[in-house]
Amino acid sequence: MMNIIGTLCVYAAICKHEGKPLKFPGSKAAWECYQVASDADLIAEQQIWATVDPYARNEAFNCNNGDVFKWKHLWKALGEQFGIECPMLEEGHERVSLEVEMKDKGPVWDEIVRENQLLPTKLEEVGLWWFADLMLGGEALLDSMNKSKEHGFLGFRNSKNSFISWIDKMKGYKVVP
Repeated sequence: MMNIIGTLCVYAAICKHEGKPLKFPGSKAAWECYQVASDADLIAEQQIWATVDPYARNEAFNCNNGDVFKWKHLWKALGEQFGIECPMLEEGHERVSLEVEMKDKGPVWDEIVRENQLLPTKLEEVGLWWFADLMLGGEALLDSMNKSKEHGFLGFRNSKNSFISWIDKMKGYKVVP
């Protein structure tokens, strides 16, 4: 359930529906710093590898895509995927809590679902606002894949391509418009 892409897609869909620009709700530090992400399919590949490879037995491993990104680059990609204006951070940017901003948007989401013939979901089922607030709120969240590589797992993903691919999947599965 801790899928920030799904939450951000719902946020983008609501902004577009309301005719508002897709403003970055997180901190300036999160906008500017390097981050890592973990593609769900890559995590699954690593789990299978760790289960069947004897060299991985009884070991704990980090899992991330193997590259770094900045939200200021992925945010633009999110805006493009939804055809919505995506302004750069302005001087004096203040962080906004999505948990607070989205608490009364249930009827808006119901309308989006109905108009776009999406899977029938409630806003609280598709938006983990507290998790997005956590992920967009602070400094760099980095870990290393070195131990996995040293033990033989060489899987990786391009984070931007992964981000766009998962947005496309969510649209294809009719979770978001």
